[in-house]
Amino acid sequence: MKAFLVLMVSLLSLSAHAADLVKDVRARLVDAPLVRGQFEQKKSVAGFKKPLVSRGDFLLARDQGVLWNTRTPFASTLTLTRKSLSAQQASGGAAYHLDSTKEPALAAVNELLFALLSGDVAALQKRFKVEGELVGTAGWKLELTPTDAGLARVFKHIHLEGDGYVRQVQLDEMRGDSSIITFDQLARTPPPDAKEAERLGK
Repeated sequence: MKAFLVLMVSLLSLSAHAADLVKDVRARLVDAPLVRGQFEQKKSVAGFKKPLVSRGDFLLARDQGVLWNTRTPFASTLTLTRKSLSAQQASGGAAYHLDSTKEPALAAVNELLFALLSGDVAALQKRFKVEGELVGTAGWKLELTPTDAGLARVFKHIHLEGDGYVRQVQLDEMRGDSSIITFDQLARTPPPDAKEAERLGK
């Protein structure tokens, strides 16, 4: 009985700590309905010595979606909304459109990507065990371990770092691949132009 009580107290303490951490990180994040910026993604693939590096820009409109524009080494666009995911090669090559209302797995992935890019820690807490620490007066680091069975088949861990914004996302996959995405030149303006609004409206 004593051992059980000690275990319960320990678990409650960890739960309280996680809740406090989530609250503190949310307090440090800027409440930004719109974020623009540049990104660099380095993907390390098992069996290859050098990582694959891509760069581009993105737009996150919290109530509408995410536009992900890869500029190098090959131009392509990705449009992510709450309802769908669309991709297009700039060269006019392969394109696809997926409807998340018909594919529950895609809906879960969409929710995860929105939460990662916007730093929605509360949403992440639904599918991950959240651990981490505050850094200095403005920074924070989080390590996410999947509790969702579907995500656990894909990811070992996800690491997030930031301050008022998410600055870096590291995805460690079960198969041994990993990706590090860093964000720079972040701003809350200007609003979507006509072309961007059209993409987000799809």
